[in-house]
Amino acid sequence: MRLGGPILSSYSSPEEWIQIVKKLGYSAVFAPVNNDAPEDLVKAYLEEARKADIIIAEVGAWSNPLSPDEKERKEAMEHCKRQLDLAERLGARCCVNIAGSRGEIWDGFYRDNYSEDTYAMIVDTVREIIDNVKPKHTFYTLEPMPWMYPDSPESYLRLIKDIDRKEFGVHLDFVNMINNPKRYLFNDRFIRECFEKLGPYIKSCHAKDVIMSNRLTTMIQEVAPGKGAIDYGVVLRLVEAVDPDMPVMMEHLATQEEYDEAFNYIKSIADKNNIKIKSVS
Repeated sequence: MRLGGPILSSYSSPEEWIQIVKKLGYSAVFAPVNNDAPEDLVKAYLEEARKADIIIAEVGAWSNPLSPDEKERKEAMEHCKRQLDLAERLGARCCVNIAGSRGEIWDGFYRDNYSEDTYAMIVDTVREIIDNVKPKHTFYTLEPMPWMYPDSPESYLRLIKDIDRKEFGVHLDFVNMINNPKRYLFNDRFIRECFEKLGPYIKSCHAKDVIMSNRLTTMIQEVAPGKGAIDYGVVLRLVEAVDPDMPVMMEHLATQEEYDEAFNYIKSIADKNNIKIKSVS
């Protein structure tokens, strides 16, 4: 497997960027540039990554293509198309966004998120994004969320069937789907279910953890890997079984020290389970 995370240090060139990546020990990274970067610069970053055997795991397309504000929705659609095109040019494993929300907050929880009309909009928007770009080497994916589709392996499989595009893949964030006490208490079973049902479609994974407080009614909070209830031995064995080259990406931590701690924790679990984390050259 490959382990990576965001680059918090500033950099001004592909050469400087790759040295930071190597120093951190990452063998997978998030996209180092946005879609407005000149083509020669995109190629330069890709060349540095290839020389060092670094996978560009994800290009984020974070926006709301379901926005009830038509101007925002159209801008989001164009952003998703440009970012998917960037993912294709970078040779990234996937371009990832959430499905979007039917309210003012782009990632907010609303009743309309679960309507059949909204589901149909998700199918149509993903098809339009993919059909516009026609990627040959990358995939458009949706990150699961606690309160919008896809919020379960079953709803992701339904989207795969209904979107009906081979360029649509799975970005697996199992923590985002641990949104009730039963999934929390039996998270090992739930995570196995995710990999068993979605394994052939998974292009990249997020590495996070989750903890539930003994307070009413239910409080479930994201934390760093190793700080919560997730058995990372289970997670890493499942990742290895699906794809030994799978990128596993840390996120949402505040400092480099926190990322280093999470990196070392995941590596220690991999070592205990005789799972090889790809080293950087």
